[in-house]
Amino acid sequence: MSIAEKGYTHWQGELKERKLRWWPITRQGIRLAFKRKYFKFSFFISLIPAVGFLIGIYISERIEDFQSMFKGSQKFLQVNPAYFKAYFTGEFLLFMIVMIMVLAGAGLISDDLKYNSLQLYFARPLRRKDYFLGKASVIIFFISIITLVPGLVFFITKLLFSGSFKFLGEYPWLLLSILIYSFILTTFFALYTLFISALSKNRRYVSILIFTVYLFSDILFGIFFGTFRNPYFALISIKCNLQQVGAVIFNQKPPYAVPWFLSFLILCVISAFAGIFLQKKIKEIEVIK
Repeated sequence: MSIAEKGYTHWQGELKERKLRWWPITRQGIRLAFKRKYFKFSFFISLIPAVGFLIGIYISERIEDFQSMFKGSQKFLQVNPAYFKAYFTGEFLLFMIVMIMVLAGAGLISDDLKYNSLQLYFARPLRRKDYFLGKASVIIFFISIITLVPGLVFFITKLLFSGSFKFLGEYPWLLLSILIYSFILTTFFALYTLFISALSKNRRYVSILIFTVYLFSDILFGIFFGTFRNPYFALISIKCNLQQVGAVIFNQKPPYAVPWFLSFLILCVISAFAGIFLQKKIKEIEVIK
């Protein structure tokens, strides 16, 4: 009896180059994030402050209808740069950003190292910068939804409810402040998360490290500041540095008596170190075609 042999089937398609080579990586990262346990709940919780501040803008324009309810809170309900600063630099919002990074960003590079997926990535017409951009865009997507998008919605809602452009005339620079600080938050946390994700193949260890480094830096600040009462210990805390820079960007007094540019310099140094480390950690793999 004859034995039939089946040869290889050659692909006859046409290889087309995509302009956004990084987009499939981003799309898959976002899709996987929503499948993580507790992610949807945490993401929903992170949007609660935005809803609260949006309601505050509405009440501020209808304050005469809520006099009895907010007798002692009318100062808070004054929508101005301090109002935006309170949202963007709030402890709860920054904490929830870290939690989102723990759930959505811990495995971005860690899982690729664990399963040796880098060979598969670079076997395609994918450059190193495309790989990093695809991974970072996952983080940028989620942080932008809870920072940039609410900030723009607050600004537009204020203009619509006030029925004039008086607010824009008083603070023409506020929109730029929203864009700049959102960019700082997304850039810093993207590099911070990818850096820690590239330290280990164990996703659970990376998750703990992302949360611990942020929290421990703040705990150290609390211990040293409580002991020595020196505001310069705020430079130890990631949260305090972000709040310092955010206050200046929104033209407010920094919460600590420390030159704001020192906090900005520390954030830049951390980001630069993370970027250099990632460049050396992930090396392109040559594939013979």
